[in-house]
Amino acid sequence: MSADLRLSAIGFDADDTLWRHQDFYERAEARFAALLAGHGSAEDILLKLREVERRNLPLYGFGVKGFTLSMIETAVEATGGQASAALTGEILSAGRELLRHPIEILPHVREALGRLAGAYRLILVTKGDLLDQERKLEESGLASFFDAVEIVSDKKASTYARVFARHADGPERAMMVGNSLKSDVIPAIEAGAWGVYVPQALVWAEEHSEPPPAASRFHRLDHLGELAELVARLC
Repeated sequence: MSADLRLSAIGFDADDTLWRHQDFYERAEARFAALLAGHGSAEDILLKLREVERRNLPLYGFGVKGFTLSMIETAVEATGGQASAALTGEILSAGRELLRHPIEILPHVREALGRLAGAYRLILVTKGDLLDQERKLEESGLASFFDAVEIVSDKKASTYARVFARHADGPERAMMVGNSLKSDVIPAIEAGAWGVYVPQALVWAEEHSEPPPAASRFHRLDHLGELAELVARLC
């Protein structure tokens, strides 16, 4: 690889790349469906919730607060406008639990960050509620590995172009690592970076996508323990 294209920065997603996340949402969804059991099957309630979430994303963005508001809105619609104060209180309680869930670091994360820190600029690029993401990063104990942190409203090719231009040598010399093809990998490749897909068993329905066809800068790993070797091969 020519020196002007050599990798100099690595971006990391946070939720379900560095720590567990989606399983806490799925527990909240199961609790929500149980609360509305008298108004439809769990499948129908959750389908309605996803429809409302999709509708609300342009208004609320990603994160627990928007999810909680979408649960309340779904409850109002499912009950024909008869959602009780007690039901609303239970939904708010489920949202607060999501904001307080413990941080469980995924396997190989500390090892991978430790091997790459110092040799490359490490950048955390995550979307969601600002306060919630800041809390999780602080409680994770991983903040010291990162040279920069970007908490963004969405992840598009323009997002990665801006982030890697601001904190590194541009997207052509950067890599983005994450569990979402739709948010972490495909738009990073579109911006000119490498995109590294590290799948997890649970993925939010809105993040499903197909791998990019014949993309020379696309790589898939089974876990983050394989990342340092991939970086060494590319460089």
